[in-house]
Amino acid sequence: MGTSAMAGGDIAPVEPVVKAAKADTPKRKLKGNMVVEYNVLPGSVDNIRDMFGEGVFYGRLRSNTFYWDWDTETAKNQDNKAWGLGGSLIYKSAVLDGFSFTMGYYGSLNPEFFREDDADVGIVKAGKDTFSRRKVLTTGAYGMGVLGQAYLEYNNGTVDVKAGRQLFESVFTASNDTKMIPNTFDGVSVSAKVAPKTTARVAWFGKQKLRDHEDAHDVVTFGTANGSTANEDKWANNDDAAVHKGLTYANFALQGDDPQHDMFLGDIKTKAIDNLDFTLSALTVPGVVTDVVAEGHYRFNLDNGWAVRPGVRYFHQMDDGGGDVAGYTDLSGKYAYGYDAGVATSLDSSLFCGRVDLEMPNKKGYFRLGYSKVADEADILAPWRGFPTGGFTRAMAQYNWAANTETLMARVHYKFNSTWTASLRYAVQDFDDAKENVQADSTVWHLDTWTNITKRLQMRTRIGIVTADDDIARTNLGGFKTDVSYNEYRLEFNYLF
Repeated sequence: MGTSAMAGGDIAPVEPVVKAAKADTPKRKLKGNMVVEYNVLPGSVDNIRDMFGEGVFYGRLRSNTFYWDWDTETAKNQDNKAWGLGGSLIYKSAVLDGFSFTMGYYGSLNPEFFREDDADVGIVKAGKDTFSRRKVLTTGAYGMGVLGQAYLEYNNGTVDVKAGRQLFESVFTASNDTKMIPNTFDGVSVSAKVAPKTTARVAWFGKQKLRDHEDAHDVVTFGTANGSTANEDKWANNDDAAVHKGLTYANFALQGDDPQHDMFLGDIKTKAIDNLDFTLSALTVPGVVTDVVAEGHYRFNLDNGWAVRPGVRYFHQMDDGGGDVAGYTDLSGKYAYGYDAGVATSLDSSLFCGRVDLEMPNKKGYFRLGYSKVADEADILAPWRGFPTGGFTRAMAQYNWAANTETLMARVHYKFNSTWTASLRYAVQDFDDAKENVQADSTVWHLDTWTNITKRLQMRTRIGIVTADDDIARTNLGGFKTDVSYNEYRLEFNYLF
């Protein structure tokens, strides 16, 4: 069970020994969300010597540059920059009686002339995933070297089993490999063809390793036994931007609960009905939360080559003890001012997303209108990089799944030619003004471009322009909400070999 199952629906059967690729055929390619697809895979062999000898190495050189420009600087919000320079080397063995293995090393260096001082690593926003903040704080050293993938695999053409550190793309979890090192999970996953055009997957993960961590950590716990306020402690465990900071190590211990958690998840994806993609997914972190998500997309093909493709996602979150641990707090871990007292100490909530795509002929692009609305209950818990509103209303660096948040988005994606593609999004985010620790309403412009300089070398630019209200009176503590308006710029190069 792996990224191939989510990307394509079915698992490819075990292939024969791989044929030599043409000299101009790249072994891999990048999808628009930076997920890697393999054009060339090792094949089957009949002895262990060839299992190693017929394996394939995959290389990647990459550069990611970030600049964040706040409209109004404060002691907490300061302009910042970061640059990650490095890459990865992945080895996939050939297949012996259905068994194979994958190992992947990822590295990131940070040139001194384009990074913040050691004492200022905490102010870095988008570029923080090019280095480990905790490592800089505790050792004074930038740079990361990580075993990003390391798993054994068994694939008999119908069932695919992976055990070890792996990528896992789902509605809840994602590699989110848009910086230097992917988000990965330690555990076991199984995928199987259960019917024509239908694949089911289940997985158990005991650890997660975020993009800016060298070591794996718990899937939900924030902070350590030493606390959750000092940077050294809050950056040591799950410190994802969407983590629930009320689910601290200390709070779990106070409730008599184990701060080490397991994650179980699964989904069933089918294309058995023509033009319909349907996925039913579930996740549980026992003692914390359980989620069920239903999603469907249907394509209406028009006579002129265009198509209309509506889609919906319903995300249902059920408290499984996490509410008692977090207490009456929001995702920030602070007292939940402005939240309905009737949902205190509960993670029960839900989210609805809808969209309509107008697809152009010959896969040239699409127009999209998207909408999302979160119930006025608890915030959605999603620290695994599978964004709940992703693909519907989420723009770059935005987290629009706090309780009672409503978002509208318009998007156009167009492939001008084989070299150049662009995507423009405009989102209107209506947060709940009464909620003290939720940001003010904002509008977002987000422009992406992809330039295929060669078949192996791609340049990507990303620009985000966020304009937020700064005059919304606080109803509980007085004063005004902080102006979170900013411009963000990213430049990325990827060379695959």
